[in-house]
Amino acid sequence: MRLAVVVPTYNRPHFLRRCLEGYLHQRCFPDELVVADDGSGPETAALVAEIGGVAPFPVRHVWHEDRGFRAAAARNRGVAATDADYLLFTDDDCIPAPRFVADHRAAAERGCFVQGHRVLVEAAATETFDHRDLTLWRLATLVALNRLGNAKHCLHLPWPVVHRSRSLDGIRSCNLAVWRDDFLAVNGFNEAFEGWGKEDSELVVRLFHQGVRRKDVRFQAAVFHLHHPEFDRGRLERNIRMLEEAQASGVAWCERGVDQYLDERGANGDG
Repeated sequence: MRLAVVVPTYNRPHFLRRCLEGYLHQRCFPDELVVADDGSGPETAALVAEIGGVAPFPVRHVWHEDRGFRAAAARNRGVAATDADYLLFTDDDCIPAPRFVADHRAAAERGCFVQGHRVLVEAAATETFDHRDLTLWRLATLVALNRLGNAKHCLHLPWPVVHRSRSLDGIRSCNLAVWRDDFLAVNGFNEAFEGWGKEDSELVVRLFHQGVRRKDVRFQAAVFHLHHPEFDRGRLERNIRMLEEAQASGVAWCERGVDQYLDERGANGDG
């Protein structure tokens, strides 16, 4: 199974560096990593090239023009740039635990997508937090100082606690993995979603309509989410309405999805 990590980003190289360095320190490397760029400036391209120069796996940079928050489109372009069997989505503000990739490989199961969880790095710790803080001693210190929220997910068990459901509670594309053929069967993320919010839940609704089940994994496969101000939520109500329409429709396929990029592999500005 070839696994690709897909990381959307937009003009946050100070976060993206720490995210990408986390993948350089995995117990098990991804087969490929794609930075899906929502229109960042040249500093991001330079950073991706730098990391790609030292990474023991291919690192691609896929860019499109900045026309506002279009994370759905960026992720779709990222998927189109890889032919990996398994897609592991995260965000540029998330640092993976050392076993993150290995845990997701182990959790992969046909007929399921996997939802992982996150530890919240509070504002007081975010400025310097990076992969070097992911040791038992350092994490215990940060927990004692109340610098980590959702701290239970720091705990790594030999076997995960698994729950299966059709719930949308806690769906987050900062830690979500899906088989490529299941993703393509629903045409990926719906690009009608622009602005922050609910494009990940709507993807999951359509996966449910397609017969794909949710596999929730706790106490493995965690990410550490860096604190930042909230995104503009001006389009959230509209996005919620589209989510509700998808739930009611029973339709798995979206019209504006990944299919429009599948013939462009290698021509998306990847570096």
